[in-house]
Amino acid sequence: MTDWQATCHPDILEVLHYWQGKCAGRRMPARADIDPAELRRFLPHLTLVDVVDDARRYVYRLVGTQEVETRGYDPTGKAVADAYFATSADAALEQYDIVCATRAPHYIAEPFQAVDRFVGAEDLFLPLSKDGEAVDMVMIFSVARDLFQSGGG
Repeated sequence: MTDWQATCHPDILEVLHYWQGKCAGRRMPARADIDPAELRRFLPHLTLVDVVDDARRYVYRLVGTQEVETRGYDPTGKAVADAYFATSADAALEQYDIVCATRAPHYIAEPFQAVDRFVGAEDLFLPLSKDGEAVDMVMIFSVARDLFQSGGG
């Protein structure tokens, strides 16, 4: 168990264990192995991003309703570089590059400021692959919670 697994939100671990179970002895599962009905309670927090072989690199295929609400818009169909939700496009793309290079789960926890509040966020990037070798899709599970400043209003 890595350090982050000891301290992450329990839902992150549940989604990670689901993904691991779908590997079935392979390095990573295919999108076809993921059954949305089995992830029903997590669907609002899931995003699917296609890994494409062109200048866009990563394109939002599906964005859960909670993710759309947190962002304030729906980036479905847009390139991550154009509709990222991070401190910069490079910072967002780096997360996808890591998961594609390692072909393994990638976890990141970073608080950020939304328009009207501070948010604590944990993201789990999970690679998916039709052939078990090349990542062709990334499934991201996000947990965000409002952070309150002590002594402030």
